[in-house]
Amino acid sequence: MIVPVADLDDPRLADYAHRTDVALKKSAGRFGDGPGLYLAESALVLERALRAGHRPRSVLALDGRAAQQAVALVGDGVPVFTGPNDLLSQLTGYSLHRGLIGSLERPRLPAVGELLTGARRVVILEDVVDPTNVGAIVRSVAGIGADAVLVTPRCADPLYRRAIRVSMGTILQVPWTRTGDWTQTRAELDAHGFRLAALALEPGAVDLRTLAAQAATDPTAPLAIVLGTEGEGLTREAIAAADVVVRIPMAHGIDSLNVAATAAVAMWALA
Repeated sequence: MIVPVADLDDPRLADYAHRTDVALKKSAGRFGDGPGLYLAESALVLERALRAGHRPRSVLALDGRAAQQAVALVGDGVPVFTGPNDLLSQLTGYSLHRGLIGSLERPRLPAVGELLTGARRVVILEDVVDPTNVGAIVRSVAGIGADAVLVTPRCADPLYRRAIRVSMGTILQVPWTRTGDWTQTRAELDAHGFRLAALALEPGAVDLRTLAAQAATDPTAPLAIVLGTEGEGLTREAIAAADVVVRIPMAHGIDSLNVAATAAVAMWALA
């Protein structure tokens, strides 16, 4: 249902009016029973969200082709607010370079044990605070073969707009959820037979190639890798919870890679 934007103060447009990800997360959903909202930019990302079963509240789209794309995706029962780019930019605070942006209900997150059941390769992100890195990690590990992604309570939200954009919507395809503290997480991993490898610059850390060779002897054995926040790396609790600490061998005096690159390299070696 196309609705031309006539008044930027229309309360139905509030989801797009300079609202932060945190404010959207706290918003009441269209259906009144969801844990907040998130924004999905571009027809590709919106399509992936809908395919994952997420419920759209509305769409904001540029006049013309983008608006028709939006209607084709969400159907006539969802309002598609349309207007020229200069007008919509006043509302959002940014240009809609990808043509459209949808407001969707956040899905309820599954239990950790639900994602670990039947999984073989899992990536855990501990306190990675940059949404760009979260999005890049998810895109890489999902493409290479991670069965699930777990994020700690202080990790950036994978459904923040920037994280979704950088992940190209793959966060809507790979199963993910939030963990509890390390005592709970380790118990869940043990219950499902997982070995935990921590990526860290620690004395005695084994070469990633050594772990990869061990994993290759039984590729069906469940293995989780945990990566830490930018700069500080993993906490002592994470390292203590791990079965093995692993490092990627480096050259030219460089000690480590960006966390997103580290995730990709490690998953490639262990997939």
